[in-house]
Amino acid sequence: MKSLTILTSLALLALGGAAWAADTNTLTVTASVTGTCKFSAAASTLNFGALDPSTPVAVNGSASPQFWCTKGVTTDLITAGLGLNPAGSTRQMKDSVSLELIPYSLVLTPDGATNQGPASPRTLNIAGTVAAADYTGKAAGNYSDTVVLTLNP
Repeated sequence: MKSLTILTSLALLALGGAAWAADTNTLTVTASVTGTCKFSAAASTLNFGALDPSTPVAVNGSASPQFWCTKGVTTDLITAGLGLNPAGSTRQMKDSVSLELIPYSLVLTPDGATNQGPASPRTLNIAGTVAAADYTGKAAGNYSDTVVLTLNP
């Protein structure tokens, strides 16, 4: 029994005498939020309606697509392409049957709100005009154009 006590005592001394050293590590965690801008829908429509040559007046139309930009993005540059039927820098709608063209103009005006992310969409006000002189001599038909709007942060 005496040898069991001596062995137990030696084992306890061995365990008690062992020094285990602790160490630490500092973990740095990072991420970045991308500054981005997106339209809320893929398409919108500006409809000038019926252009009546018997009562020639300038015809206005409007559209109000929504968009959002990441909170903190301070720019929201929105540009409109020239469409499918430009004549220099003039946009034109085209009738697919007669192939005649009607010029029109666009003005883009983003609302004055600040960018707050996708939960707070903003509005882009688009005003368009067709001058009376530009449609009074045109063939009856359905005129259209496709303009690409580009939104950059």
